[in-house]
Amino acid sequence: MNIWLILLFGGLITFGIRFSFVYLLGRFEVPLTMRRALHYVPPAVLSAIIVPELFLRENVLDVSFGNGRLLAGIAAVLVAAWTKNTLLTILAGMAALLVLQLFGVR
Repeated sequence: MNIWLILLFGGLITFGIRFSFVYLLGRFEVPLTMRRALHYVPPAVLSAIIVPELFLRENVLDVSFGNGRLLAGIAAVLVAAWTKNTLLTILAGMAALLVLQLFGVR
């Protein structure tokens, strides 16, 4: 029962925080400079999550051909540039990582 209460309260808190921003920003005019700056937040956050996963292995920089995650990331970037399709990019990156791991590239 405790886990359900935690999930419920966590969801309510998350909803409250997000709704408050939507409600407050709906009442105020956001300056153009701020809107332009907010445009770059998603790519910055995504880069902060993905880059360490691609380039660091056991907290050491690894840019070798033995880094399967980096090679799969490169494959995903190539598919993204070619197709401009997010789903295909994700599937290609996952497939490349799976194939590389099957061949022993870690």
